[in-house]
Amino acid sequence: MDRPMLVMGNRNYSGWSLAAWLGLRYAGIAFDEKVIPLKRADTGAALAAQSPSGRVPVLRSDAFVLWDSLAVLEYVAAMRPAAGLLPEEATARAVCRAAAAEMHSGFQAMRKAMPFNARASLPGRGFGPDGADDAARADVARLESLWTDCRERFGADGDFLFGSFSIADAIHAQNASRMRTYAVPLHPTAAAWVDAVLAMPDMAAWIALAREEPWIIAQQER
Repeated sequence: MDRPMLVMGNRNYSGWSLAAWLGLRYAGIAFDEKVIPLKRADTGAALAAQSPSGRVPVLRSDAFVLWDSLAVLEYVAAMRPAAGLLPEEATARAVCRAAAAEMHSGFQAMRKAMPFNARASLPGRGFGPDGADDAARADVARLESLWTDCRERFGADGDFLFGSFSIADAIHAQNASRMRTYAVPLHPTAAAWVDAVLAMPDMAAWIALAREEPWIIAQQER
């Protein structure tokens, strides 16, 4: 295929862009990058020129436009099956898709209380005794249960949710970063998965690039 371009939001604030970027990198697909700073006066026009939905990420090529993080990951998994972004065994593959889809559509209370901020250290904010509401705490508890269950049932052959890195790890990587940003205490199995994701060279590269960005979104720095 021709060399695609991934249109992303600020690395520091766009966890959905991170998901697509990690998937492409892991699968070894060469791509160009375009960063659109979010929540600025010109953001809407810039997004409208690149994205049918007005959101990021968007994977563009001469042949197609994909404007959704999970769709990008599914496309990458189909284009590079040898990368193993979807488990081979049928049950594991279905659960992997379910884990990715649950993040894609859920956890709104946690995402509101604990905005994605890759370079920040905000221990306890959004989750500490004076921070999270019951819904946000329930979201974190569900994540902890989900990660622990996947690791215990399917993760024996590696460090990730299904052993090797998968679309579920890619889309939940933003939450691994959240757990570190807000210093959330976790069950040891879930905490080990967070550590494994944060130890990935590509994850470290993303965070390093986020730290170099000049843009600030005040709502995500509280």
